[in-house]
This record gives sequence, C-alpha cells and structure tokens, in this order.
Amino acid sequence: MKATFFGTTTLLLDDGKDQVLFDAHLTRPSFLKWQLGRLRTDTETADRILKEHDISRLRAIFISHTHYDHVMDAPYIAKRTGAVIYGSASAVNVGRGGNIPEDRLVRFDPGQTYDVGDFRITVIASLHSKPTVLQSDLGEEIGEPLSQPCRGRDYKEGGSYDFLVSHSGKSCLIRPSFNYIEGQLEGISADVLFLGTAGFGRADAETKKRFFSETVDKVKPETVIPVHWDNFFRPLKKPAKGMPKIREDTDRVMYEVSGYLQRKNVNFLILLPGTSIVLWT
Repeated sequence: MKATFFGTTTLLLDDGKDQVLFDAHLTRPSFLKWQLGRLRTDTETADRILKEHDISRLRAIFISHTHYDHVMDAPYIAKRTGAVIYGSASAVNVGRGGNIPEDRLVRFDPGQTYDVGDFRITVIASLHSKPTVLQSDLGEEIGEPLSQPCRGRDYKEGGSYDFLVSHSGKSCLIRPSFNYIEGQLEGISADVLFLGTAGFGRADAETKKRFFSETVDKVKPETVIPVHWDNFFRPLKKPAKGMPKIREDTDRVMYEVSGYLQRKNVNFLILLPGTSIVLWT
C-alpha cells in the first residue's frame, strides 16, 4: 500500500490496482487570493499532478470537511478521473456545483462503511480544530450547489470526519483536524495514524495532553505521520515550508509531537508534499 502526500490533508492511497484520494487540494491559492479574490481550480496544476503521479485508477474521493483547502479541487479531479465523491451534504453540494452527476455523489453519515475495490473505509464523526478570527464558520453548511469561481469563505466547514481505512489485514486512520470527540476512538486501532496538527502550537498544555490521550494512546499506531502542518498558501511547485509563524511555530510543533511519540516508542515520519511511502506490503 503506497501513500502519497500532497500537502495540507490531501492523501492518495494506492494498492496497485485502485486509488482512493482523501481530500482534494492541489491548487493552493495565496492568502491574498483567498481573502480578497475568487477561487477556481488551477487546472494546469491539477493536470500536471495527475499525470506525474499516474492518478489514472482513481475510484473515490473522500472529503473530511468542506473548507476550500480540503474540497476545492474535488469536482475537477472527479471529472478528469471518473471518481465518485463521498462526503457530507456540503461536499455533495460542492460536487453538484462542479456538475458531477448525482450517481457519482455519495452523501455519507458517521458509522457507514464503504468498500472501494479492496479498500474498506469507515466514516467516523470528528471535530474541526477550534475556530479562529479567520475561520469561524464551524457547523455551518453549504446549502446549495457551489460553483466556481467563488469566495474562499463560501466553503463552509459542513461537519468534520475521520476515516479508518482497512486493507489486506492492515489499517490506517486519517485524522485531518487537531481536535477530538472524547471516547470516539475507543476500541479503534490502526497501524498508521495520519495526524492533523494545525492548531497544536496555539493549544495549552492540558489540551495537547488530552489530544494525545484521545488519539495516539487510543489508536496505538506503530507509526504517526503528521498532516496539515505545511503552509498551504504556497504552491506545490515551490519548496515546502511550515505554517506561517503568525499562525503556528511548526518547528516547535514537530519537536513536541516527536518527543511525545518517542516516549511512547511510536515511529514518527514527516512526508514532504509530493512524496510517497509504502505503508505495508
């Protein structure tokens, strides 16, 4: 099983036969464009990445929530590949706005499990990281088809979800956001945990302790790979950097997370955008 990370929380899993994408953010508009302009998918960038990474067997796109940096490019990628979009009611409306046929839009609910080829994917209710001045729409939905070009703020959160992916007797848990529902992961284990860290640096010590307790300590992974650590306002064709210092001290975040995992004897691996790893064979 190969995993490829495209920055933010966009992950491609590939078993050699089928591919499944989790979130879809390749365009990565600048901060000013997000704040002041209108957004549309950069089709040249999307086409280049689809070709370079041979994303030609894509069966499904699962959306963790519907902020633009998680869902913006899903309709275009679905059109180019024929993939089905799975997500909340808000994600379905993003797909409709991109003219994806209804038979390739699946509204999911927590607890549902979907078989895609040999992948078994279970949807788990989750929570977005705490609201900020720039992002305070948690719980709001996209109530009608959303077409591009549109404002970044038109992409409402629409509910947040984690995904447990099982395949060939192994599993990984994708948790895109730095938050938790107490007890939600009780009894769930995974070999690999993709752990969202955006917001970790602004949290107090008690919040960090509880977060680790409700994620790493519950799931007991062999390996943790952080996601949502990079500056998603930088295009993928430029070298990756951590979050802007005004939002997060990424170096400090990685130091604290790696220190905790070292004490727990859990492997810690950082993937740069555009790189891959074999999770298991």
